[in-house]
Amino acid sequence: MLDEPAPDFELPATGGTLFRLSRAKGSSLVLYFYPKDNTPGCTAEGQNFRDLYPQFEKLRCAIYGVSRDSLKSHESFKAKMSFPFELLSDTEEAACKLYDVIRMKNMYGRKVRGIERSTFAIDDKGVMRREWRGVKVPGHAQEVLEFVKTLK
Repeated sequence: MLDEPAPDFELPATGGTLFRLSRAKGSSLVLYFYPKDNTPGCTAEGQNFRDLYPQFEKLRCAIYGVSRDSLKSHESFKAKMSFPFELLSDTEEAACKLYDVIRMKNMYGRKVRGIERSTFAIDDKGVMRREWRGVKVPGHAQEVLEFVKTLK
């Protein structure tokens, strides 16, 4: 997928909009896939992107969080955490499948199917420039910001 057009998809977004990746050309963007709203790691990851958002904005880079949660859950999570970016609801796993982020994981000794925390940086022409898989939250948003600086 690297250095190729990012797979296009359309998903409902917070704020009552419909997000289509191919319409986002003209500025770079970061898509971060996370397992679940209101869980400790996902909350921390979103807060890190939120806190660095003004710097991403200066670079003309949008941020979108994607999970399988409902739009209602996303609206509540976004409001509670004061996220300045939209969250995309992928209940049917359309984008998750395109970006190959669904994995079997261990949860309390049980195998469960879920999203592997993953982030994708896409340039202003819609080309995938970097991917991070199996993301560990501490320092990740800063690392993504440093990479986005190289896209300019």
